[in-house]
Amino acid sequence: MEALEELQGLLKKLPGMGEKSAQRLSYHLIRTDDSFNRALGEAIATIKEKIHPCPVCGCYTEHDICSYCSDPSRDKSLLCVVEEPQDVLSIASSGAYNGLFHVLGGAINPLGGVGPDSLTFSELMQRVETGDFKEIIIATNPTEEGDTTALYIRHLLEGREITLTRLASGLPIGGDLGYADKLTLMRSLRGRIRF
Repeated sequence: MEALEELQGLLKKLPGMGEKSAQRLSYHLIRTDDSFNRALGEAIATIKEKIHPCPVCGCYTEHDICSYCSDPSRDKSLLCVVEEPQDVLSIASSGAYNGLFHVLGGAINPLGGVGPDSLTFSELMQRVETGDFKEIIIATNPTEEGDTTALYIRHLLEGREITLTRLASGLPIGGDLGYADKLTLMRSLRGRIRF
């Protein structure tokens, strides 16, 4: 069944989709209503025509400016720097942050061919120059690449009258010390707070 194998091959290219998941989803789509499959195909085919990066922050939007940049109630003195557009949604949905965002488009990864020129650091610096930010929150992932990117941002912002912070990292709520890896424990110990 060439059509089924082709579909499974395409599905396996999606992030997090392995052989079994692609097979299960393919068979599900065979049993699904034709109108759903057509609607899904159309949504996939037109997604890049409808959604584009916000020219201000880099978050995805269907409008000229994203809903975060155009929202007058957001705190314009806070800027949260993230790696990817989906990180914006994660932070915004927490309800704990009401400032603006800046999407870098990834993290510095020399081995992967991603240097500072591949990311939106120049746009970040332009926003810092023209904005009135009191605090910049670095919300890169707690990985080697994310840490390198955070250090690079700190270097870019040296000597400015802006508070620079980084998201805390360590043990999750409800976590068990016995299951924590050494790196997580090390970060937790280094980032401990007064009780």
